[in-house]
Amino acid sequence: MPRIIASLAEISAGYDALFCDLWGCLHNGKQPYPAAVAALQAYRAQGGKVCLMTNAPRPSQYVIAQLDRMGVPRDAWDLVVSSGDAAQDAMFAGAVGLKVWHIGTEKDLGFFDDVPEVHAAAAPIRRVQLAEAEGIVASGPFDEIKETPEDYRARFIDARDRGLPMLCANPDIVVDLGETRIYCAGALAEFYESLGGQALYFGKPHAPIYQRARQLMGLGAEARYLAVGDGIGTDILGAEQQGIDSIFVTGGLAAEAFGTDVEDPDAGLLDEWLAVQQRRPTYAIGRLR
Repeated sequence: MPRIIASLAEISAGYDALFCDLWGCLHNGKQPYPAAVAALQAYRAQGGKVCLMTNAPRPSQYVIAQLDRMGVPRDAWDLVVSSGDAAQDAMFAGAVGLKVWHIGTEKDLGFFDDVPEVHAAAAPIRRVQLAEAEGIVASGPFDEIKETPEDYRARFIDARDRGLPMLCANPDIVVDLGETRIYCAGALAEFYESLGGQALYFGKPHAPIYQRARQLMGLGAEARYLAVGDGIGTDILGAEQQGIDSIFVTGGLAAEAFGTDVEDPDAGLLDEWLAVQQRRPTYAIGRLR
């Protein structure tokens, strides 16, 4: 059973850097959690480094702009690494061809239009209709509020039959936008795979996003990392696969499983739930604070 802690400060001195999730930990998609912001500010004040690691399907500069609009202060973090960054590298390397069918909203178009300098000489990627596509890039449903993966069945069967690979720019299955739970690209990729299609992943829990974060942080091989997140199959699984400690934020996606007080998870319910999930975070906390 993980140790349930009341605050990050209880254990933070043992770690040089945090990989901290965004949705469900630092904000709810609409506004930041003040206690979480304060916890990260305090950690940085004592010399720790904070990498905000998100499965958002947009390059990190767009995530930073969103954080600024929400009012998350810049002194709460050192850098932002997104699934969009890692997936964009793969796309410009030709992972799904040069003509792609994009599933997603206009807010994610920076994934195609904002070409990193390192890929300036790469062959251009064209967004086309499914019938012309060599591959698929999924950043989320076309309509996040109304659509479900099932709405894509016929198109996915066609894509599968043509052997089109799907690049999943956000491995999350769902996130909570305020009080509304919405499907992410991970749910589309999971459904595509269930139909026999091939999906490629680059965000949490997969290695490329962690490799990118470590490289950018430049802390050396002996650095002690701690992952913080509410995604048992992304944040916590990713930490386990990377061999680093983790804090499971129980008051996020799975909050209803641990009792009525999101700030104080029931230890017995938590242990039973984790046994079913077959995950073992190092610590647990109701909300990041």
